[in-house]
Amino acid sequence: MRVHEELQESGAELSYQALTGFCRRQGIGQTPVVPAGQYHFEPGVEMQHDTSPHEVEVGGNKYKAQTASAVLCYSRLLFFQIHPTFQRFDCKLFLTDALRYMGGATERVMIDNTHVVVLRGTGREMIPVPEMEAFAERLGFRFVAHAIGNANRSGRVERPFSFIENNFLAGRTFASWEDLNRQAREWCDKVNATYKKHIRAVPRELYAIERTHLKPLPAWIPEPYRLHARTVDVEGYVSVNSIRYSVPVGWIGRRGRGARDQGQD
Repeated sequence: MRVHEELQESGAELSYQALTGFCRRQGIGQTPVVPAGQYHFEPGVEMQHDTSPHEVEVGGNKYKAQTASAVLCYSRLLFFQIHPTFQRFDCKLFLTDALRYMGGATERVMIDNTHVVVLRGTGREMIPVPEMEAFAERLGFRFVAHAIGNANRSGRVERPFSFIENNFLAGRTFASWEDLNRQAREWCDKVNATYKKHIRAVPRELYAIERTHLKPLPAWIPEPYRLHARTVDVEGYVSVNSIRYSVPVGWIGRRGRGARDQGQD
């Protein structure tokens, strides 16, 4: 607007709309458009993982839940689960199930800069939480993060979220979280066996090639657990998630830890 005023004072006769239209056509004051580009992956190199909030109806109640998704970048094999929360423990549960579904691990797992995995830094400078780094090492992969603002780098896993919301979740209700994730796994089996126009292939057929390049999982995979530190009260109970549990009376006043395994105390 200031430029338009100056031009009018110098004798130019043109409208503000004509000036802005001229600037757009000439690229004046405009950020140049940059092509998105494409990323190509060899079999077994990368799996992408991310989460997205979705509304679901479970047991007659509506929840704002987190959809966790994982995609093999070469074959586009999809696996997702939906959790009421998504903390570090939930991330371990999900990735363990995802790698079991995939039948092996890729060299790296691409994530955004989520605090669930990231201790500090972003992009190539990202340093994972030691707990999550040890988890990844045990299963044979490493975490990497894309640069902030470079969402195209995680495009393989970003694309399915809209598909999940508008196809799997549309019009569905679930009796329990177990029922929801059982149906999610069955739906993954179905869509992974379906021809995809954007890749001109069936993910399951490409996966037959990629599976031979995946790192074998350990013969024994320890189940993820979460430790709860509690002090036994004077009545001989400890409380976990608002539920009280009795313990031997000799433990009254002592502080100890209990493991939560696969969501069970």
